[in-house]
This record gives sequence, structure tokens and C-alpha cells, in this order.
Amino acid sequence: MNHTQASSGTTYASSSTGPGIDAAKVAALAEETLDWRFKALPAAAQGLTVREYLAGRPALADLGTPLLTLDAGALDHNLSTMARWCAEAGVALAPHGKTTMAPALWQAQIEAGSHGITLANLPQLRVARAFGVDRIQLANTLLDPAGLGWLAAELDTDPGFAFTSWVDSADSVRLMDHALRAAGARRPVEVLVELGGPAGRTGARTVAEAVQVAEAVLAAPTLHLAGVGGYEGALAHDAGEQALATVRAYLRRLAELHRALTGRYESPRPLVTAGGSAYFDTVVEELKPLDDALVVIRAGAYLAHDDGFYRGISPLARGDGTPLRPALHGWARVVSHPEPDLSLLDAGKRDLPFDEGMPEPQRVRTASGVRSLAGTEARIRQLNDQHAFLVGAGEQAPVGAVVRLGLSHPCTAFDKWTTIPVLDDADSAEPRVVGLVRTYF
Repeated sequence: MNHTQASSGTTYASSSTGPGIDAAKVAALAEETLDWRFKALPAAAQGLTVREYLAGRPALADLGTPLLTLDAGALDHNLSTMARWCAEAGVALAPHGKTTMAPALWQAQIEAGSHGITLANLPQLRVARAFGVDRIQLANTLLDPAGLGWLAAELDTDPGFAFTSWVDSADSVRLMDHALRAAGARRPVEVLVELGGPAGRTGARTVAEAVQVAEAVLAAPTLHLAGVGGYEGALAHDAGEQALATVRAYLRRLAELHRALTGRYESPRPLVTAGGSAYFDTVVEELKPLDDALVVIRAGAYLAHDDGFYRGISPLARGDGTPLRPALHGWARVVSHPEPDLSLLDAGKRDLPFDEGMPEPQRVRTASGVRSLAGTEARIRQLNDQHAFLVGAGEQAPVGAVVRLGLSHPCTAFDKWTTIPVLDDADSAEPRVVGLVRTYF
């Protein structure tokens, strides 16, 4: 991944033309004018373009709080580490773009060898198509008639656009077929039959039910049966023996479904897809033997990684390869010290993720320097809308100090920021801003 340089003023992505996305549209983000809409940026950036702002080599200290940043070195490391892991495992990667909703980061992933981009709903599809993404997997069922009409037009007018959607019932097949017929679709929509599990998310609950869904697809002229898929992460939430056994049993049923449909697919090489950011090693172990299919994993959180949920559950944190590095950090200022062991920070639920664990206090920046909180009892006790309750830091976090926070769960971090500064090195004494990542949620 090529970093944005102040001299070029481009966004955080390679400027070369890569497959699968319109690099010129991504590069054009460098000409966007900065203003009050972008809460990560100071008033001094008002009226400047991204290119002009980065040319001034702004420092972290020039930015206000609350703040979310990305670390350039960690992004590079995670991008190359995951690309290498997938290549060595012999599987394709279609990273889940919903994590970042950042076309510049999608471009970097595609140029690093990703098979395509995975998305979750119609608004996300429209963002991706606006930036020319030409291979998309929708890990969901699209039933909105207006949305299906839009999709039919996209497919009919762009022969190079490759798209797959999921279905998990005969009802969804019927509704999709009806809407596509009404829209006058000329190209069939490729679909994957989704297998789920008890108490899981969507997906047919048994292999037999999934086969019936496949038969409905085969009978629908507007749809093509292109493979099978699902999401094992909905069935487990840790890396304990019972959780891994549950995941493994599910993946074996997914392989059973694929074998039951072998010879009936309407695509030359069917897709078998599973694998979020927690169990992709187990996915490879169970599905890679299906050498008649293209096995696609869909990890999305790996690029930013985290200091919480994924730090503990990622296969690369459990000994299967080079560990990923956390690229996300929150920055919040102490605005009140009303009790000896309580500091109030100016970042809350509107700014930082909290659904998979509280932010982790890591460092304190004051006028006298940077102090580590490692080995202390500092922790975030709770978050309000606009405040974090820091305890255990005592006098180490005086009023006016800025606290660096490790974060848990990138999927609920990016959505709170329209623009995210990229730092050259978040661990250095004086980090500099080398890029701005634009998101579209």
C-alpha cells in the first residue's frame, strides 16, 4: 500500500490503476474541499483541499479531540500479511467492505490481490458502484424491488460487472425472480445458497432445506446457481474448544451442501464462501479440500485489526502466522478531574466503538511528554454519549492531557467518522498526518 505523501496530496491508496475499482475516482478524493462536515479536522483546514492540507504536513498535535486515527505502518503490515496468508493457503479473499466503507482502502485491498469486495446491503452496493468496483459479493439477500431494478440495470449496462447475492428460502427466490422479471432484467443474477445454523443468523437451517432452495433457483430464469455460502461467526464468539467445534461442524455441513449440488451449478467454477475475521483458518482447513470450487473468505476487520475482540480471537493471534497489528486508535482529552480517581474524557459513544469492549487507555500525552499507562490499573469504566469515565490513572491523567485509547471492534469504529487521519507512526513522540481516509456510511 502506498502512503499519501504531503507533496502529492493524494488519498491513502495507491495512485496506480488497479483491477476492479476506478482509481481515478479514488484519486479525485484528494481534491475534496475540507470544511465543518469533517469532525476529525481542525478549523485551520477549512477551505483547503485534501491535497493542500496534507502538503502542510500537519501533526497529531494540530488535531482536536475527540479523534480517531489509523496507523500507516500497521495498515501496510496487515494488508500484506493477510494477502500473503491467503496466497499460501490457496484461497481467495473478498474482504468485507462494510467494515471501513472507504474506497481508498478497498482499492488497496484489491491491488494487493483481493478477489473482490463483499458488502452487506443496497446502500453499500451503490457506494461501491459509484467508485467502479466491478466484483461484488452481497453477503445478504436483496429483496427490495427498486433495488433489484437498479441492480438489473447495472448488470445489463456493464458486462464487466460480476455480482453474486445470497438466498436462503424459496420465498426469497420467488420475490427476486418476480422483481427482476418486472425490471426486464437481461442478465441472470448469480446467487449463492446460504446455509445457517440453529440460533444463528440467516440461512437455511438444514442441508436438505438448502438443497430445496437451490432447486428453486434452478427453476428461476432470472437467477443462476453459482455456489454456496454462509457465516460461521454468528454461531460462536470465542476461540474456546466448544466454539471451534461448533464452527467446524457448521463448515462440514456447508461442504456437504456443496457436494450435494455438484453437477447442478450454473457457473463454470462454483464459489464456496465463509470466513469472517475470527475463524478463517478453520474455514481453510474444512473447505480447501473442495478443489472443484473457488473457496472465498470474507474477513474485513483484519486491515484495521484492534486492541480488543479481534486481538484475542484472530487466527493470526492464536499462532497461525504473523500476528496482525492494531491500526485504530482513539484520542480523547481530559476535560474534568472531579474525583481523585476519576477523569472525564471528551470522547464517548458517538466517537468510539463499545459493543465488543470498552476502549483501552494506553498512553497519556501532556506538555511534558508521553507517558505509558501499561502496567497501571487505568481503565475506561463506562461511556456516555460524549464522555468516557477513566479510572485507575489518578494524577497521571490531569486536566488537559490527551489519552490514547486502544479500541475494540473496527466494524463499529469507522462508521462514526467521515474522514479519518492516517498517522505515519502512532507510537512516535510527534506523529504526522500522511493521509485522510474518506468513508461513506
